[in-house]
Amino acid sequence: MSSNDFSPGLAGVVAFETEIAEPDKDGGELRYRGINIEDLVGKAPFEQVWGLLVDESLQPGLPYEHLDLERRTGGYMSDLQSSLAALSGEWRLGQFIDIDDEQAKEDLRRLSAAALSIVAQSARGADLPPVPEETIQEGHTAAERFVLEWRGELNEKSAKAIDTYWICTAEHGLNASTFTARIVASTGADAGAALASAVGALSGPLHGGAPARVLPMLDEVAESGDAEKWVAEALGRGERIMGFGHRVYRAEDPRSRVLKRVAKELGSPRVAVAEELEQVAHEAIAKKHESHSWTNVEYWSAVVLDVADVPPQLAPAMFACSRTAGWSAHILEQKRLGVLVRPSARYVGPGARSLQEV
Repeated sequence: MSSNDFSPGLAGVVAFETEIAEPDKDGGELRYRGINIEDLVGKAPFEQVWGLLVDESLQPGLPYEHLDLERRTGGYMSDLQSSLAALSGEWRLGQFIDIDDEQAKEDLRRLSAAALSIVAQSARGADLPPVPEETIQEGHTAAERFVLEWRGELNEKSAKAIDTYWICTAEHGLNASTFTARIVASTGADAGAALASAVGALSGPLHGGAPARVLPMLDEVAESGDAEKWVAEALGRGERIMGFGHRVYRAEDPRSRVLKRVAKELGSPRVAVAEELEQVAHEAIAKKHESHSWTNVEYWSAVVLDVADVPPQLAPAMFACSRTAGWSAHILEQKRLGVLVRPSARYVGPGARSLQEV
């Protein structure tokens, strides 16, 4: 592609080389630093997967540290974004241009750990008393401690559902939020600024918001009692069936496959209708478009998060918890690259004219 070529939204433009994750477009696999995610779920908890992506080692991984949520904005994502930005100042974090890689990694580790605690408390709400730290520490994994800080008691099914979801969504290449994090990191800003900016990008409904729309759809299908008719009518109205299609995978999204298996293991009551809709919609979409007919990560994520009683509006914040791993890894990769991200824009506005013409 020449410097004069134009790609709206930078679609297909290769901006970076990365060693972090490899989505296998044709084979239907996702590998974190060479390791298939199907070899991680159930064998390494999320905090160790965070370590794999960021440290290239399962140990020491990500600690779980309780941090008092001092800012409540009325929104889960805004609670997280504002808290991460504020911690930069409170902790006096150094800017990337002034600190070494080890300090940057430690700053990202502390902020990522804080993010889990912030979201758990935001989800718990201000009406309930905070859970004592000694109760939180009774959990053996980050997911268990998250559930304890959120609910005040441990539910193992909820913890397994959350751990699986976090692992499956920890990293997936150069999406909108990760690109945002790398742009901010490239300016030499600090870790809090980079992570907070990524949360802002993730808060938009076109990136990470689809799980919130899947459950209502499944409820509609169940109520109708006829998935085939429901799909035909939806497509006839030109509506998009949520949770289908992906920009990367030509085959089945491997994360969807893992999440579906775990949803069955956990005994989700929604599996039957979800499988029926998946089959009917896959066949119908394939006839129309011949591609993008497989379920993506968001479809079965909604079912798995439902097992953990995660309300749909909390799904983006749960996504942000998991994606701290990928964001942190990319931020460090960008710091080492040491190049300011500055794409060009082609001017297509009016030619030279006088002020009087305006």
